[in-house]
Amino acid sequence: MNLFYLLLRSSWQIVLMAGLAGLLNGGSTAGLIALINGTLSNFDGGKTTWLGWGFLIASIVLLATHFSSQVLLVKASQGAIFQMRLLLSRQILASPLRTLENIGNPQLLATLTDDIEAVSRSFSILPGLFNAIAIVAGCLIYMAWLSWSTFGIMVGLIAFGVFSYELLAGRANRYLRLAREEQDRLFQHFRALTEGNKELKLNRQRRKAFIRQDLTTTASSYRQYNLRGMTIFATAASWGELLLFVTIGFILFALPQLLRSEQSTVSGYVITIVYLMMPMQQVIEAIPLLSKASVALKKIDSLQLSLANDSLAEVKDEEPEIVPWQQLTLDQVTHSYAGGQGDSTFVFTLGPIDLTFKAGELVFIVGGNGSGKSTLGKLITGLYTPESGSIYVDGQEITEANREWYRQHFSVVFADFFLFDRLLGLGKPDLDARALEYLEKLRLTHKVNISEGHLSTTALSTGERKRLALLTAFLEDRPIYLFDEWASDQDPVFRKFFYTQMLPELRNRGKTIFVISHDDRYFTVADRLIKLDYGKVEYDKTVSNP
Repeated sequence: MNLFYLLLRSSWQIVLMAGLAGLLNGGSTAGLIALINGTLSNFDGGKTTWLGWGFLIASIVLLATHFSSQVLLVKASQGAIFQMRLLLSRQILASPLRTLENIGNPQLLATLTDDIEAVSRSFSILPGLFNAIAIVAGCLIYMAWLSWSTFGIMVGLIAFGVFSYELLAGRANRYLRLAREEQDRLFQHFRALTEGNKELKLNRQRRKAFIRQDLTTTASSYRQYNLRGMTIFATAASWGELLLFVTIGFILFALPQLLRSEQSTVSGYVITIVYLMMPMQQVIEAIPLLSKASVALKKIDSLQLSLANDSLAEVKDEEPEIVPWQQLTLDQVTHSYAGGQGDSTFVFTLGPIDLTFKAGELVFIVGGNGSGKSTLGKLITGLYTPESGSIYVDGQEITEANREWYRQHFSVVFADFFLFDRLLGLGKPDLDARALEYLEKLRLTHKVNISEGHLSTTALSTGERKRLALLTAFLEDRPIYLFDEWASDQDPVFRKFFYTQMLPELRNRGKTIFVISHDDRYFTVADRLIKLDYGKVEYDKTVSNP
């Protein structure tokens, strides 16, 4: 994946037109230099007149093609940035949950912020860079037309300059890649800084160790790698400028002696090279930004979020039809994962699981910490894909083709839920009225208002935020509900209300409910009790309701 592919994919027609304008720009630049050189070499009055008209026409063409190519490339590059942001967001939404969990939030955040910003900055310089390249190409053609022998020497000097620059740029790129790896660790520390702020404030020694050993060390490494990389690029740029002046000196003082070149050829080369200094500087200054963008794109690809793959990011417009069902079956389902990110010393395996659920059941999933309850919940809801075995709904196997349809049957509140400040995807005419009814039932009307689907606040206690998450689940009104440790942050009164009134009410409405819970005093509310122990079903029994 590279920048130019993204640009072409955004709008190859615009890029083609910009390329043609760039060619005309380069040609008009070469023509303009030729006219200037011709005028300086020949002061004949008759020729000066038509040279003046030629100069005027070439200037107009140069300005027009420069402006048009700039505008076209700005349009194409901004379109590419827009598409890249949307595509990467869709890729994240379409990627398996387990993949995203393995990547981790800090790396995803670094990609969505710095990596995209690095690519965006490189796109912003492309219009000027393309024009600079067109001018360089036009000037080289003009120098070849002036003298092939002199041009051959120029090509040798350019080849030497490019080779030496690439040697330095290769070292600089290695440091930039190392800096990008340090950036992931830096974002992990930033997450610890924000999410662990209370713990850091309450323990001076922990705070000092975190600042000195973690944050400062990583930030220093990040700074050093960037400093070394950009210093090498600055050295390479200075080396390039030095070679340019050496070339001018060679043409002025050595070339006439070696090749017996005419004065018009020498002056033509000097004028052209002087004119090339600014576009060449543009090209050299663009290389570090392009290198950072290349590192960013490789990082995106390494996260298995390749921008080249459109198929994973397809968003279907049609709304999946939610249909009544009678039986949900897990047949020899297994799922494994390592004990932690990058830790392969311990592998937890859930299963094989053989369970069958009937519509309208109230099922409690219980067990100790780490027994696999939440993993089973994610398998049931289709967020995790079974590594072996299958899930069936009324005999129909759930595959990649119908997994999205299957997921739309669930309303879920996970233990690590996210609370949106707007009731997205619930565009019903009576939404505010229905939401207000649930807010009263959830005892939140004194803290939260709702207007046109917008919640007045989400800055509440954990227990109250969970009630707002429950509000969204109720408004979705889907046939299957799953609550993961929902009552753990509720006061005793509301906990009892949840188990003894809200859950039975949902069951009476024909909903199927899965409850992951530790509240053994309310197990009698369930129709079935499934206990997990180290990834295995210890028992699955029917509960005799009093």
